[in-house]
Amino acid sequence: MPSANWRPSLRKISGGSAFEAKLGYSRAVVKGPWCFVSGVTGYDYTAMAMPDAAADQARNCFETIVAALTEGGFSLSDVVRVQYTVTDAGLVDEIAPVLAHYLGEIRPAATMVVAGLIKPEMKIEVEVTALKE
Repeated sequence: MPSANWRPSLRKISGGSAFEAKLGYSRAVVKGPWCFVSGVTGYDYTAMAMPDAAADQARNCFETIVAALTEGGFSLSDVVRVQYTVTDAGLVDEIAPVLAHYLGEIRPAATMVVAGLIKPEMKIEVEVTALKE
């Protein structure tokens, strides 16, 4: 049994993006049974490019999220909350099959917001919180 002063360690996960150091954040932070994954945009780190299609961007978001979760010892099945930010409500029909593919069986609590993102080519950003029981 841990002492009353025991606190789980904090682990920071880097995705290797230059934005992390420039903007002062980590791709993900693990604290105890929790993993908080920062907002991820649709950048394709393999091709080092941003695809045009919102569905492709959404797919890339989830591949980056899966990598961060895996590095932290988590999986998509541990996701309990997701926030989607899209730049246009008209994109929802295009990205819905991708969202369902990754989280359809998991069905975390979810919020979708329509807002601008930091670069005009970005159409979606996805942020998740995972809990390991």
